[in-house]
Formats: sequence, structure tokens, C-alpha cells
Amino acid sequence: MAHTMTRLLHQESAVPPVLLTVAGSDPTAGAGLQADLKTITALGGYALTVVTAITVQDTQRVHRVVPLPGALVAQQMRCCLAELPVAGIKLGMLATAEIVLAVAEILAQWPAVPVVADPVLAGTGGGTLLDAGGREAMLQHLLPHITLLTPNLPEAAALTGLDLHTASAREEALARLGQQSGQAVLLTGGHLPGAQLTDLLWAQGHLSAFTHARIAGGPFHGTGCTLASAIAVGLAQGMTMATAIERAQRWVRRCMQESLALGHGQRLLHVPQNEAF
Repeated sequence: MAHTMTRLLHQESAVPPVLLTVAGSDPTAGAGLQADLKTITALGGYALTVVTAITVQDTQRVHRVVPLPGALVAQQMRCCLAELPVAGIKLGMLATAEIVLAVAEILAQWPAVPVVADPVLAGTGGGTLLDAGGREAMLQHLLPHITLLTPNLPEAAALTGLDLHTASAREEALARLGQQSGQAVLLTGGHLPGAQLTDLLWAQGHLSAFTHARIAGGPFHGTGCTLASAIAVGLAQGMTMATAIERAQRWVRRCMQESLALGHGQRLLHVPQNEAF
């Protein structure tokens, strides 16, 4: 009996943290649910997936987006959250105001679960992935339930209406978004020119910078999805915000270095093999 109990306790302690990703499906597996699934698994989590939309895309562009009804997205989330020990949530493409409002309603019912949101507004290769009503619903109804928002520069500009070509404007955008959510915002700097790129974190009124050398060879598909899901895993594993971000940045950089040019457009991030993160 004692040996049986020891084995059971060991099995329970070995259960990975469960992450729920809510995003669109990408048939190239470079972004969306498929990218989240790869990253969450590789970094030691177990991924549950909620589909928000079906996309038709290749490495060059998004050809078509078919959103699901908001009620169906909410039902998927509710089934997972009600039964399974979800330790973190990652939000990606939400497509419509209806889906944004449905997701916000579910998050309000599980306020203790940390949420990392990548505000996917458009594809790197083009195509609108969140409509105008969805952007307004995100600002008004979703941000109050978010632990960390991870916009790139075009997304932050679209959400705030600011021209972000100056450092002061970028800091103002961070403060605006951070005050609306009341928690944290990570503004990624990959869209700025230069050999160095800097990500800025606004958290509880304090600003921190993470600077790295730029990786050549792009454009890359799925960096935002991969970063946000990697941070979500770290938070679910008990890391501090800064530590989770730093590991996620290392992870994305390695996936970029291992990226594959399988088509005629963007490079697809590839999970490094047999490396500890």
C-alpha cells in the first residue's frame, strides 16, 4: 500500500501545468492554435485548445477567415475550465466583437487564472483578424480581465490611436493600455528598424526594457503567438512576470534561429530539439 501511494503521489506531482489557448486555427502551423500547442508542450505544459476561427492561409497571405459563433467559443472554454485544472490562459485571434465579449464573460467567472493576451489584429502577410467592433470591445470589456497584454507596435498604435515613432509616444501607449487593464503590458519592438530591438514592459506603473540583437533572415510567421504562449506557460509554472518574459524571449529567438523556409513567403518558426529552457 505504501509503495502504491508513493507511485500515485509521484504521478500527481509530475502532472504538467494545464494551459488553455483560445485562438484561430492556422493550417501552416506557424501561428495560432498550432503554434501555441507546440510551444506549450515543449516548455513543459499541457495545452487545451479552443478554436475561435478557421483561417485559410499559406506562408504568403491570409486568404479567408471564418469566425465561430461567440456562444460556441464560450462553451468550449466553459467545458475546459469547469472540469480541468487550468493554470493559465493564452488568448490569440478573437476575430469579432461577439467572440471578444463572450471570452470576457467567461474570464470574469475565473478571475484567479492568469491570462496572457496577444491582441491579434492582422496577419503578418495581410488580412484583418479582428474587426473594428472587436477592437473597441477588447479595450472596454476584455482588458480588465488580462494579466499581460503583448501588442506589437502596429497593434498598440491601432488600439491607442497614437503614432508610435517616438520613445515618448510608445511610453504613453503603454501607460494607456496598462491603466485600462490595471495590470501589465509588454510592447514588442520588432517593427522598429535597427540592429537592436527593445521590448518594453509596463507593470504597475513601472517601465522595464529588454534589449536583444535582431535576428536576420525574416520575415517570420508566428512570433507574437509563440511569445505570448511561452509567457503563459512560465506564469503557470510559478515564474515571476520578468522571468517568464525573459525565458519566452530566449525561446522565441531559438525558434526563429531554427525557422524553416518551407514555402514562398514567411519563415515558419520551428521548435528546437533537445534543448532545456
